[in-house]
Amino acid sequence: MSENLYSALVQIAQANPDKACLVLESGESINYEQLFAQVHRVAAVLQDRGVNVGDRVVAHCDKTPLTLSLYIACLKIGAVYVPLNTSYTSSELAYFIDNAKPRLYVGSTPIEFESSQRLIQLTLKADGTGSLDEAAKAVSTPHTGAAERDGDDIAAILYTSGTTGRSKGAMLTHSNLMSNALTLNDVWGFREDDVLLHALPIYHVHGLFVAIHCVLLSGSSMIFQQRFDVQAVMRELPNATVLMGVPTFYTRLLAEQEFGEDVVRNMRLFISGSAPLTEQTFREFSQRTGMTILERYGMSETLMNTSNPLNGERKAGTVGFPLPGVSLRIADEHGARLANGEVGGIELKGPNVFKGYWEMSEKTAEEFRSDGYFITGDMGVQDEDGRVSIVGREKDVVISGGLNVYPAEVETAIGDLPEIADVAVIGAPHPDFGEGVVAVVVSSSERTIETQSVRAQLKDVLAGFKQPQRVETVAELPRNAMGKIQKNALREQFKAVFNQSESAA
Repeated sequence: MSENLYSALVQIAQANPDKACLVLESGESINYEQLFAQVHRVAAVLQDRGVNVGDRVVAHCDKTPLTLSLYIACLKIGAVYVPLNTSYTSSELAYFIDNAKPRLYVGSTPIEFESSQRLIQLTLKADGTGSLDEAAKAVSTPHTGAAERDGDDIAAILYTSGTTGRSKGAMLTHSNLMSNALTLNDVWGFREDDVLLHALPIYHVHGLFVAIHCVLLSGSSMIFQQRFDVQAVMRELPNATVLMGVPTFYTRLLAEQEFGEDVVRNMRLFISGSAPLTEQTFREFSQRTGMTILERYGMSETLMNTSNPLNGERKAGTVGFPLPGVSLRIADEHGARLANGEVGGIELKGPNVFKGYWEMSEKTAEEFRSDGYFITGDMGVQDEDGRVSIVGREKDVVISGGLNVYPAEVETAIGDLPEIADVAVIGAPHPDFGEGVVAVVVSSSERTIETQSVRAQLKDVLAGFKQPQRVETVAELPRNAMGKIQKNALREQFKAVFNQSESAA
């Protein structure tokens, strides 16, 4: 199969013209032939607006079939697709527009920036209407053929979440995207009769480059929901075979009394990613449904890296084994491989690893070792079998009294306590230890959780220096659209939690 992603997608579509590709919430079904007919019309619109090979197209629009067609049309004409989180503000958008320097911007409403004079704009609203839709319907001669692209050419730029400093644009190639999707289809056993329940956003690796590619490259179908709604997902689960979700999906399903074995009777696979899945959720899901969630690990720069097995034991608290073709090592600060059981930085090399950061050559150079390994910034450990567990981001490690405390370990222990519904562990400035361990928790009973109560329950579970010196109760933890806890916000909120007279318990 060609390394040109569009060529691979259209080949599958042509082999399955009458097969349902998208099943919408309205009940309408769009088959492969209809989807690609729309792709050809959108491609004509892009070229009529002067979008050429290598030009960037920014998509800041809701999840609709036309949004998907826009992405595939960019692949078809050789443009570079740049999806943006729909919650970004105008000031954040200004940065992305200035950095990506797109030829075309597609959003729910027009934007006004200093650069707008050179920026062609089209609109696409949440209901699928707008000037892009009107222009596509008016096309008399759909685009034919496809641009010549090879595996090393850039297909998309995906901006990182920007938790520290400005977001960086990860350049993903045709080969990155296709090799990873084909590997996942094999590892996860995707087949033509699968039906994916798709409730993720499509401006992110998980919803676009994993979920949709797995469907389109296997010739299967997807129930295409604009957003996650627990009742809507519950209704559709009996009609699906696969669900890809973030941990929040699973905790909200478990909160529904009706959720159980009968609802999942037709399912073969539940996949979780984009944020850590707690062992408590893992176990409760298995008890309620008789099925085990498959957790995997990926990131914007590398797509998917590891996965628990389709056939075989899936262990709580681990993200499984490196995918075929992916070389993973746990390394010290110099890049030297550490022994199994030792905590270090996760470094990767393989066909899934991105080409570099857009217009940031120095930053790209900083994050690759001389032997080609990418420094992920994630901290992890491998067991004797090679299974990988993530212990946190390098920047999230709490150094208390000169000792490293890995938040994931503390979060797992606290999350097992019956009165805890959710937890995040951070470090805050401490007068004696430099940083003190702070557990920010959501109570399952809506009562304030006392620090000493938590420490007493952890005394035989965690060493004293790992136990929280403060426990703060909140109504909910701040999360981004993909369910990741925004620890920067928590660190800012609780930066003064230790006063100058306080010492460790």
